[in-house]
Amino acid sequence: MASTRSAPDPGVEMLAVRNLEVVYDDLVLVLRGVSLTVADGEIVALLGANGAGKTTLLRAITGLLDIHRGKVTKGGVALQGTPIEKLDAPAIVRRGIAQVMEGRRIFSELTVEENLRTGAYTRKGRGEIAEGYARVLDLFPVLKDRRSSTAGYLSGGEQQMVAMGRALMAAPKLLLLDEPSLGLAPKIVEQIRDIIVEVNRQKTSVLLVEQNAQMALGISTRGYVMETGRIVKDGPAAALLADEDIKEFYLGITGDTGRKSFREVKSYRRKKRWAA
Repeated sequence: MASTRSAPDPGVEMLAVRNLEVVYDDLVLVLRGVSLTVADGEIVALLGANGAGKTTLLRAITGLLDIHRGKVTKGGVALQGTPIEKLDAPAIVRRGIAQVMEGRRIFSELTVEENLRTGAYTRKGRGEIAEGYARVLDLFPVLKDRRSSTAGYLSGGEQQMVAMGRALMAAPKLLLLDEPSLGLAPKIVEQIRDIIVEVNRQKTSVLLVEQNAQMALGISTRGYVMETGRIVKDGPAAALLADEDIKEFYLGITGDTGRKSFREVKSYRRKKRWAA
């Protein structure tokens, strides 16, 4: 698998989120002025603990807030300069955004092939669908031998590959990945990482939402850190990997005591240090 990624064009914004606020049930303010960008051809990492607002941000981008009783109350989302925050989910998929949700969300009772083909509903013509299907099987060779298998009986890693392949069947310009390494063995995480790099090399921009900072920042050009609905830190991926706070809070490494549980770190300390 290729280990290099396509060079992003910093002058072209594939995705632009500007000062976004999201409220649930007309009461709970979840996103508080979030802004981020993904350039054309770029992999961008979004880090944050559970409850930080990462999944809500993805829902705002993909038009899925309504079914969770949420709505955008301020700011906006643009794909290649065109506002999309008022479009519904099918229209956003047609514009070129596909998402792999946390927990995979495959159709467990369908076969692998049937799962993959459900992702092609926006494609036009058998030729496009066949081309997309061949591409997915090339990216995920293990699925070639599982095409007739019931998806619910696959391993966790194979199910993640099905979920990613299904999203890629739509031939997206921008792929949103929500915790793709969650619950997977280290060897499988490496495979998923390499596939993300290859997908990006094939001209698909990627917004990678992860708690695995080492994996996410290792393949990204830039990264953002989110807490309590806000972006609290951002910068080049290499700089974030070298940052002492990132090492302590996401990699469990401190200069004084070696490895330390993330749970032992007080959230208020983190906010105070990053706000300084």
